[in-house]
Amino acid sequence: MVERQKAVVAALSGDPDVASLTSFVGIDGTNPSLNVGRVLVTLVPKSRRASGASGVANRLAAQASGVPGIRLALAPVQDLSVDARSGQAQYQYTLETPSAVELAEWTPRFVEALRRRPELRHVAADLQEGGLRVNLEIDRVAAARFGITPKMIDDALYDAFGQRQISTMFTELSQYKVVLGILPEMATGLDALNRIYLATSGGGQTPLSSVVKPTVGAGRLVINRQGQFPAATVSFDVAEGKALGDAVAAVGQVTAALGMPESIRGSFQGAARAFMDSLKNEPLLILAALITVYIVLGVMYESFIHPVTILSTLPSAGVGAVLALLLFRMDLDVMAVIGIILLIGIVKKNGIMMVDFALAAEREEGKSPVDAIYEASLLRFRPIMMTTFAALFGALPLALGTGVGSELRHPLGVTIVGGLILSQVLTLYTTPVIYLFFDRLAARRKRPAQDARA
Repeated sequence: MVERQKAVVAALSGDPDVASLTSFVGIDGTNPSLNVGRVLVTLVPKSRRASGASGVANRLAAQASGVPGIRLALAPVQDLSVDARSGQAQYQYTLETPSAVELAEWTPRFVEALRRRPELRHVAADLQEGGLRVNLEIDRVAAARFGITPKMIDDALYDAFGQRQISTMFTELSQYKVVLGILPEMATGLDALNRIYLATSGGGQTPLSSVVKPTVGAGRLVINRQGQFPAATVSFDVAEGKALGDAVAAVGQVTAALGMPESIRGSFQGAARAFMDSLKNEPLLILAALITVYIVLGVMYESFIHPVTILSTLPSAGVGAVLALLLFRMDLDVMAVIGIILLIGIVKKNGIMMVDFALAAEREEGKSPVDAIYEASLLRFRPIMMTTFAALFGALPLALGTGVGSELRHPLGVTIVGGLILSQVLTLYTTPVIYLFFDRLAARRKRPAQDARA
């Protein structure tokens, strides 16, 4: 493993976009077994690179594919991460079941089905069933004849291979743990069992091979669990040109079509699970914001109708934001949703300026609704344009910015700019029409009530 990982590091270090490499081999908090290593790649500054981190990762993976006997999976490191576990790709989906046999049978089928979907790439599972294992079958008749119990056999094996700590040596400056075990050169292969002797009841010794029968079989290198049950984590990346929502839908379709037993339960983890949770909460969040704005405006203007007039400016802003994201081929991610929520506050001030002036002209000066909203459109045109362009130019650096981390802010800026442009064009024309429509609708409702009183 060390030799092959050194070959991978040598293949990657020659890339001009790689600044430094750090290689780890051995079991730790990230590497679950000895046949799994980890490589941390530090790239040169973005200003000196021709492509982003994902593009460099794809190129490095292609370069490492020429190293035989080892497979490399690269994933960009996120500045803000919700993943609680590491994987071979950016997103994870976990299968768990009480039966380890079912998990070993269906996980490869599930992975193979996902690899055939065009929305996914770099699909891999952490289920490692290809390890070699030595099974020792105790000859209990022979063991009883020598007075050897299963616990004595277990203790002898642990003394030889288990790194049992038997003492601690103390010095003036430090302390050293004394670990029991056979020499490393004697611990390889089945011949190591022939070098282990057990004490018999008669005071002599007998080789371990006289009371056990060794057989070589397959076993799991790592036993992963989620909660109390065996689990396998399937990692995947989103294919180029596809959104995370497309990948999530593809995983759901494969799960439904594969027909796995009901005892196997699947669930997204990490960033994919946060994405699923956000899909459930985002509509409620936007609805709560609209209801709050409606209540505040209703109390401010003492009206149930004119808050709707002000909120009528929001659909054009939302449409403009979505069109801008589609134009620049960006996802409707969390930052884009934050931009839409910001548009609620930025765009509705145009309607507030016009409706507030028109209502004051009607109530204080006795003007007709047509004259009031017409005068409001003329007098409020300049402050509306000033505030809109101020917000527009404030969002342009977010949309056009470069440098480290600028990709995170691009959807926010594009959403605000697109929403402001379309809403600004439509608001000045639609708000007076909607204002007069609701005013005439309210007048029609008042007439039957007045006629009934008369």
